[in-house]
Amino acid sequence: MRRIIASTYTTLDGYIDNPHEWSMQFNDPGAQQYALDLTLGAGALLLGRTTYEGMAQAWPHMGGNPYADHVNAIEKYVVASVPVDVRAWGPATVIPGDDVLGSVERLKQTDGKDILIWGNGRLTDTVATAGLLDEYRIWVYPILRGGGEPLFRAESRTGLEHIDTKTFESGVVVLSYRVSAA
Repeated sequence: MRRIIASTYTTLDGYIDNPHEWSMQFNDPGAQQYALDLTLGAGALLLGRTTYEGMAQAWPHMGGNPYADHVNAIEKYVVASVPVDVRAWGPATVIPGDDVLGSVERLKQTDGKDILIWGNGRLTDTVATAGLLDEYRIWVYPILRGGGEPLFRAESRTGLEHIDTKTFESGVVVLSYRVSAA
């Protein structure tokens, strides 16, 4: 059975939107290697429609390094309740929003590497509360924004078990939690 891991960047005060505006200054070799290892351990991305559409604007134009090449090559599963054009960044398959739990459960049962969710929104909440999410990897960045989209919402309720902490020279800390019964 494949594991589903939600990997997301957050500021110290718990905001996740527009990480490209505040996270890049904290890239250090250790964090980059950790991100590469996590990504190479994945055989697919599971993304909500909004996240996919944003990523599809940038990722197809990146490449020439092991991280971007792997991300661009692996299967993307896009959960959408409205039509979405997945031709821009493939290989990609649309999962209908009304069948997200059944589709994700079937996907977990297939052979292969881990499945990564980038970001932490409604898709992650839905998968976690259904007992299908295995792990959170929360990248805490040493910056305060004072506002924005919160890391968690009321719908995020679930039990967690701390399993690991990695600290990097830049001050970034990755907190890993296994999802457990609430």
